[in-house]
Amino acid sequence: MTSGIPALTIAQHPTRSLQAVLLDMDGTLVDTEGFWWEVEVAVFAELGHQLLEEYREIVVGGPMHRSASFLIKATGAKIALAELTALLNSRFSEMIGHGVPLMPGARRLLTELAAHGVPTALVSASHREIIDRVLRTLGPEHFTLTVAGDEVERTKPHPDPYLTAAARLGVDPARCAVVEDTVTGVAAAEAAGCRVVAVPSVGAIPPAAGRTVVRSLEEVDLGFLRKVIGA
Repeated sequence: MTSGIPALTIAQHPTRSLQAVLLDMDGTLVDTEGFWWEVEVAVFAELGHQLLEEYREIVVGGPMHRSASFLIKATGAKIALAELTALLNSRFSEMIGHGVPLMPGARRLLTELAAHGVPTALVSASHREIIDRVLRTLGPEHFTLTVAGDEVERTKPHPDPYLTAAARLGVDPARCAVVEDTVTGVAAAEAAGCRVVAVPSVGAIPPAAGRTVVRSLEEVDLGFLRKVIGA
C-alpha cells in the first residue's frame, strides 16, 4: 500500500508532525535474523556444542557482545568473547556477500520516504562492516545517515543509538517514528522517547502506549507513520 496523503498535509499538526523515520536493519528491512542464527549454530557446532532452539529468541536483536556472552555461558564453550564476536561477524559477512533478501514492503516504504524527502536513518546493533555490506542491497541513497552498533558507547537496548540518530538529524526524538522487529530494539527506541511501530520477526511484541504492532511492513506507509506521530 502506498500513501494517499499529500506531503503538505504534514503541516496540519505542526506540534506533533513527523520529523524523521528511524529504521532497524536485521529482521526489519532485511530478512537476516535467520542468517545470524544459522551462523551461530554452525560456529558452536564447530566448537562442539549444539545450540537449543530456545536460545534463538534470547539472542535475537543483539547486540553482538550480549548475544555472544549468553551463548558462551549457556554452552560452556571455551572461546574468548572477542574471538567469538569476530568469528560470528566474519562468517555473517561472508554469508551476505552476494546480497540479502528484503522483508516484504521494505523497498516500497524506503522508496516512498525518499520520494517525500523524509529524513531517514538506519539504526542497527550490527557493526559498520555488516551495515555497509547490507547497504549494497538496500541502497545507501535511501538513508540520510546510518548508525552502527560499534559506533556508540552503548547499543540497544540502551537509547543511545536512537538518540544519536535524532541528534545528528537535528530532530526531536518524540517526533521520530521508529520501525523495529525485536523487544531489544523496541526497548531502545522507547527509552529514547520515540514512537514505535513494531513488526515482530522472531519473538512476540505486545501493543503498548506509544507503540503500534503490525504484521508486516506492507501495512506501513508514510500516511501510517504520520498518524502514529500525530496520535
